[in-house]
Amino acid sequence: MVIVEKIAAGGVPALHIVKEEIKHEAAPFVLFVHGFTSAKEHNLHYAYLLAEKGARVVLPEAMYHGERSEPLSSMELNVRFWDIVMNTIHELKAIKDDFADRGLIDEDRIGAAGTSMGGIVTLGALTQYPWIKAGVSLMGSPHYVHFLRKQVEYLRKAGHVLPISDTELDHKLKMLEPFDLSLQMEALNGRPLLFWHGEKDQVVPFEPTWEFYEKARSAYADVPGNIQFIRDPNADHKVSREGLIDLVNWFSTHLDLSKPV
Repeated sequence: MVIVEKIAAGGVPALHIVKEEIKHEAAPFVLFVHGFTSAKEHNLHYAYLLAEKGARVVLPEAMYHGERSEPLSSMELNVRFWDIVMNTIHELKAIKDDFADRGLIDEDRIGAAGTSMGGIVTLGALTQYPWIKAGVSLMGSPHYVHFLRKQVEYLRKAGHVLPISDTELDHKLKMLEPFDLSLQMEALNGRPLLFWHGEKDQVVPFEPTWEFYEKARSAYADVPGNIQFIRDPNADHKVSREGLIDLVNWFSTHLDLSKPV
């Protein structure tokens, strides 16, 4: 039986989803991050299907979201977007260390994934954590610096006065560079990585992520099966059921979820 627990791991509110019979054993481990303005509960369907396959799944609550919400305006929340991304990347390590310290992770089988902002977090985390053995980005982008520049450009064109100075913006861009996978593709090191993206996405544009994938493929010449991009010509900023199944199958293969725990 698959169980769902509300926990705090590494000080982070989260949901823990796992088969009851392996709850206290070392198991394949998947961290799954929700999207911007979403919440951890919204991704339970991913976690359930992965847990059925034998994974231990943790859905963390990002700062300023869900039970960590604060009374912020839409603009205030938008301005904090990259702070949320960076904070979540750091919290992934705290969560992983919490479970590892208790002997509950098979450290050769750790995955990270997420939708939209969660996909962005996942791609940034790959620059920092070699212990992530496989990743899935659903509607995410590896282009941190470029994406922030485009966000600022869009808001200014829409007539918004940003509560951040040019100096502060430049500092933030510099802070993002070490986490920008497009600037350090070598960090992938052949690790399995799946992209899913709708071609009609107007929130996280399709083309830059596709271009990244096309460049990254050359680094996977020896392991071409370790990188894949599933493009949905009819989808906008919403993952299809096919995308859900693709993610589960990716981790089933690359975290060897069929292997006995």
